[in-house]
Amino acid sequence: MNVTTARHGDIAVVIVNEPRLTYPVLAEFATVTTGLIEQGEQRIVIDLGTVGYVDSATIGCLMDLYRQATAAGGQLKLAGVQKRVETMLTMTGAHHFLEVYADQPSAVASFGE
Repeated sequence: MNVTTARHGDIAVVIVNEPRLTYPVLAEFATVTTGLIEQGEQRIVIDLGTVGYVDSATIGCLMDLYRQATAAGGQLKLAGVQKRVETMLTMTGAHHFLEVYADQPSAVASFGE
């Protein structure tokens, strides 16, 4: 499976195990993350540490997941964002909404645990 999940207390972590987060991996990623939100997860970290490339569909998906999580009263944060992906987030303005952390432990710690 290209997308796995882990837990750190009450924080769900979605780990993308691919160098490119585009279709068809994007569909699996969206399904897994949406499922967590629908199950009531309030704290979600998306670990993009291995992802070196995203496209505009991925940025749109991340923003939609952010909107879903926020509407459900939760928080969604990104971890391990590589420079090229960070550039895409900045170019699209997504960085104004999505909190980005250097790595998974930093993102988990940002929830105050």
